Amino acid sequence: MSEPHSNKPKRNSWFYQWFLNNKATVILINVMLLLIVIWLFANMSWIFQPVGTFLGMALPPILLAGVLYYLIEPVVELAERHFRFPRILTITIIFIAVIGLIVWGILTLIPIIQNQTQQMIKNWPMYWQNIEDTFNKVLSSPHLASVRKQISEQISDSSKILTKQINSSVNDWFNNITSAVSVITNILVILATAPFLLFFMLKDGPKFRPYILKFVPVKFRQSTSQLLTEVNVSLSNYIRGQLTVAFWVGVMFSVGYSIIGQKYALTLGVLAGFLNLIPYLGSFLAMIPALIIAAFTNSFMVVKVLIVFAIEQTIEQRVVAPLVVGSKMEMHPATTLVLLLAAGKMFGLLGVLLGIPVYAVLKILISHLFQWFQQVSGLYEEDVQPATPTPTPKDTEQPADKS
Repeated sequence: MSEPHSNKPKRNSWFYQWFLNNKATVILINVMLLLIVIWLFANMSWIFQPVGTFLGMALPPILLAGVLYYLIEPVVELAERHFRFPRILTITIIFIAVIGLIVWGILTLIPIIQNQTQQMIKNWPMYWQNIEDTFNKVLSSPHLASVRKQISEQISDSSKILTKQINSSVNDWFNNITSAVSVITNILVILATAPFLLFFMLKDGPKFRPYILKFVPVKFRQSTSQLLTEVNVSLSNYIRGQLTVAFWVGVMFSVGYSIIGQKYALTLGVLAGFLNLIPYLGSFLAMIPALIIAAFTNSFMVVKVLIVFAIEQTIEQRVVAPLVVGSKMEMHPATTLVLLLAAGKMFGLLGVLLGIPVYAVLKILISHLFQWFQQVSGLYEEDVQPATPTPTPKDTEQPADKS
């Protein structure tokens, strides 16, 4: 009786060994298919233009509401579970408190920051002139006589390029008043829409996962639920961690600069807090304007600023970051830096801010997809060798000598 014909490839065939059971080939085929899909999308962009317009309008308020959701949700959850407060009541109290903080900030902090920023902009030409005078003094040294001309030309060219870019940006801004009005209008729409989205996110947050899982086949619900949990934990850890650390960095720099008498202390502290949202590079970027301003105050102020920076870094690394466990994304620093450079080059400031969380989510999705492919394809099963039977005491007994 002949065996039924099987459509499965033979495991010892060259086709199976080189195409089906070869990791490199499978990866290259998937990359090729992905590139084909990207090419099709790029050449049929007119189909997705309405989708892009819709996302351009809907995505910013959703992102802002999502960030605020991850910050406020733990408080709402704590009040509901441990103190038995109604969810709506807790959300209402938090909204009132946030509105109060915003009003206090507008009346108290914003005028100070505005005044310091205006003074900084007014005095910046003087600082720049002092920088040029310092360079000229350095170039007048006899040791730099051979390269003095080249350095002077480079400084002059850089200054002209910088001035040209600033003038061009200012002219473009004044020539595109309509675009500026449109940007301001979009910002106002985002700020007006995000609170409503945030309210319903907080109100119906526990219903999100069951609602999504209803549309997933029963066979995949458990794995999909695990996927959603990992994505939610990763995003919440990153957002809460980064914003919490950035807040305390801004507070520490503002207080430290105020203690040592640094000019524009509050503005430089707030700037340091915002720049700290850029991992590894933010605090060092925030030091540049502080050191420039300190250098033209007096030489001892530079030492004071460096001491404040050293104390802030010590407290941040030894106290704040370990307490805020969510700030750690389990990413190698080299991966983070390359990701920041690539995302910043492609998408600008938005890419720098969102590159890492988007990478973390994609990493989780691809990891689960690859695990599913491993299970379904069976191409990564290792050959199981038959276990060697363990000898029993009876097998090890020597036959008795009958002689």
